[in-house]
Amino acid sequence: MLPAAAAQASPPEAPPPDSRKAIMLAEDTITSLADELAEAERTHGVIPRITARYPQAAVEDSYAIQDVWKRKNLAAGRRLVGHKIGLTSHAMQAATGISEPDYGVMFDDTVWENGAHIPHDRFSNVRIEVELAFVLKDSLEGPHCTIFDVLRATEYVTPALEVLNSHIELEGRTIVDTIADNAAYGGLVLGGNPTRPDAVDLRWVSALLYRNETIEETGVAAAVLNHPATGVAWLANKLGQHGDRLEAGEVILAGSFTRPMWVEKGDTVLADYGQMGTISCRFV
Repeated sequence: MLPAAAAQASPPEAPPPDSRKAIMLAEDTITSLADELAEAERTHGVIPRITARYPQAAVEDSYAIQDVWKRKNLAAGRRLVGHKIGLTSHAMQAATGISEPDYGVMFDDTVWENGAHIPHDRFSNVRIEVELAFVLKDSLEGPHCTIFDVLRATEYVTPALEVLNSHIELEGRTIVDTIADNAAYGGLVLGGNPTRPDAVDLRWVSALLYRNETIEETGVAAAVLNHPATGVAWLANKLGQHGDRLEAGEVILAGSFTRPMWVEKGDTVLADYGQMGTISCRFV
């Protein structure tokens, strides 16, 4: 039986294709920026803001840059294992001036197990967010994907820590910069107790986030669009605009329900999800 609370949340509808902003940047500029971001990832560097150099760049340009970057990585042999969703809180949307979430992709070499030692030097900068990950047993496809479709298609939900990492200078960054930079995704740590989506009211999943044995953040999953499955439905509908879908077996990071926490080399991170278990890692 699906949680009754699920009926209270409905996914924000993605705008129809003809209402999206047109791409403003030339194709060779988009390719060049994707190459810059790939090189920054390789060298753990940071590039100047895209919006400082190209003020006319729009959200669709940033997704085009991300798509070129993704295709180059797939061609190089990296394997896509899922997607991340960001900007799922109203406060963050208001701060960035965008009225919907954003998304990025996750490759297999960015996923760590619970208790992992993660090289801090692999990243340009490190922040941690507390999330729930949905592991799909069935594919999800827009344009009319609902929260109920997501819950039916989910094999289990499990605690997750997202490692945020920016390859674009942080000061003055806009949503265009962030999306182009794969929505600031750096890595993923999975752990805790995998739980069937109908075994718990996912809105009320809570977590305590510790750094070096000190609580830094707390949160409740309802902060993610009133229900963490809402963002997954939004993403399926968003990808459906481009003829794409979420595939069975993918891991979907549904969005953070805490503020990002900065992490330095040597720090130990632990998130306590109560009955859903704990998840930890150390940056070395």
